[in-house]
Amino acid sequence: MRSTLITLALLLNATWLFSQDDVFSNKTNIALEKVIRDFPNRFHNIRGDMIAQHAQVVEYKSTISVPGASYCSIRKYNVSNNEVYDWNCTTFNSPNFMQARAKFKEIYDQIENTIIKIDGQKPFIINAQYLTPTEMHNMNSISFELLPAVNEMKNLKIDLTLEKESNIWKVKLSVYDAERKLNALTAAN
Repeated sequence: MRSTLITLALLLNATWLFSQDDVFSNKTNIALEKVIRDFPNRFHNIRGDMIAQHAQVVEYKSTISVPGASYCSIRKYNVSNNEVYDWNCTTFNSPNFMQARAKFKEIYDQIENTIIKIDGQKPFIINAQYLTPTEMHNMNSISFELLPAVNEMKNLKIDLTLEKESNIWKVKLSVYDAERKLNALTAAN
């Protein structure tokens, strides 16, 4: 009887653990998955109110945010009759490089090898090689890709950057269409 009670207690505990959202995932990759799912729609479903409008750029508030982020937005670029969208999130700000580098590594670890499931498609794995940021460089960046990359998702890029702006180190996460952005920037020049 005692072994049955112990087994039952362990099973209930295991069931409770597996039912928790954060056991095998985290809130950063949950937010990122929502952004990636809306990538084929040019982030239409996660686009909030307009924040600013300039000659060739319109910026919208993102309805999806990484936990702890100070600023998340979607930008629409109008260049040579080509609309290009990207999602950007500033996840951390600090004048202290070591704190920012630790946050950069933490976010990398939360994203690396994440499995993304999009309805009607095979699951993707987010993958990148970690490069340790150095304070000597004002911009340190890691580009993730989806594996396998097929259909409209083949041009999707995810960048994690640690950059210095006015003596503040910022950790940023971006999702964008690399081919469209390159074509738009080339056309603008």
